[in-house]
Amino acid sequence: MTNSTQPGTVSTTLTRILRLAVDVKEEEVRALLRSCLYFFCVLSAYYIIRPIRDDMGIAGGVRNLPWLFTGTLVAMIAVNPLFSLLVVKIPRNRFVPMTYRFFMANLLIFFVLLKVLPEERIVWVGRAFFIWVSVFNLFVVSVFWAVMADVFRTGQSKRLFGFIGAGGTLGGLVGAGITATLAEALGPVQLLIVSIVLLEIGVQCLGGLSRDAVGSVPVGQAGKKENDEAPIGGGILAAIPHILRSGYLLSICAYILLYAIAGTFLYFQQADLVEQAFSDRAVRTAFFARIDFVVNGLTLLTQLFLTGRIIRTLGVALTLTLLPAVCVIGFAGLGLFPTLGVLVVFQVLRRAANYALARPSRETLYTVVSREEKFKAKSLIDTFVYRAGDQVGAWSYSLMGWLGLSMAGIAFTAVPLALVWWTCGFWLGRRQTALAGEGKAPPGILRAST
Repeated sequence: MTNSTQPGTVSTTLTRILRLAVDVKEEEVRALLRSCLYFFCVLSAYYIIRPIRDDMGIAGGVRNLPWLFTGTLVAMIAVNPLFSLLVVKIPRNRFVPMTYRFFMANLLIFFVLLKVLPEERIVWVGRAFFIWVSVFNLFVVSVFWAVMADVFRTGQSKRLFGFIGAGGTLGGLVGAGITATLAEALGPVQLLIVSIVLLEIGVQCLGGLSRDAVGSVPVGQAGKKENDEAPIGGGILAAIPHILRSGYLLSICAYILLYAIAGTFLYFQQADLVEQAFSDRAVRTAFFARIDFVVNGLTLLTQLFLTGRIIRTLGVALTLTLLPAVCVIGFAGLGLFPTLGVLVVFQVLRRAANYALARPSRETLYTVVSREEKFKAKSLIDTFVYRAGDQVGAWSYSLMGWLGLSMAGIAFTAVPLALVWWTCGFWLGRRQTALAGEGKAPPGILRAST
């Protein structure tokens, strides 16, 4: 019988209910639920402001989007060393809340600017907001999954990450629903305050996570809590040599880079078609929010009932190839029928496959690396490398348009790119399985318990 005094232990009845959807042990339940609520708040806060960002990007001119992507990359270069400095000097249970509250303060500043500035200056605030949200999104989600990879181990991640992702998806569903319902009635700016409140609730959830997760730590991991409360240490720029010395981390970089390039191609095609279809900004914001709502609804159903089973059945390698396969088919379809309807279907399926399958599998990759790499190398890959891929995709898209390629031609160009991405994902998943099973790792990678 499970010891009821263990920090993570809850009632057997609740455990039985949860087991209808996820393979969870009784001592893991409290940490699982706290993680779900934490991710719910983070993604709900993001999905409230995501449609606002997309509208502001179009309002600033679709032709200017490549420059906004460049601005985002520059912002990533500036922010990453500052984040690494926090990781080096401050314990995890302090630097993670500090990161979220920094972004909350930024949101409050944007709220004030958008309320008080004259209309002719709003377009520049909108461009700054576009860049800021693009940085915010990657950092808050990357930090969340770094915490998850630090709290849970490889075997647990395969069982639990899909369900934890469902918590975030439900948050995205709620956030998108709030914006889709209220953007036209209240105005998008008022919703920034709701996003701030949700982020603070997420920070409060984080507070007891390490304590609750003690019961889920495998035998031999004694002292984990003390490690969590100590600074991770190392150098501010240590992520770069860690990545360059590790073929495994370099492969993750390649996977993220190809994912970002493909996603940027589709984003620009979406911007072109939506600009042609809608002229009213509030209507555009609501349209983007409705897409987000459908994406999160489909993702939630998949995560609750299929993600864990798919990852366990297919393994990490094959699961990582599902999203590239969707993109091969989707870009081919968009090349044949370059219409808004086809794009919406492709975008919904691509994003749902990413959140429900590719993202949990991708985060499992980090369960076999050291704590320093989880917070430094992972942050650099999830932010700078991702935005570098955006940059390549944005300017490549513009170049192909300048050379006379139609939307259909650009879509067909993305098909072989997605095939290379498929190959990379398969190799990477096989390598993770080998590292987790054998306890062997390339330089900089530590053995992970299962």
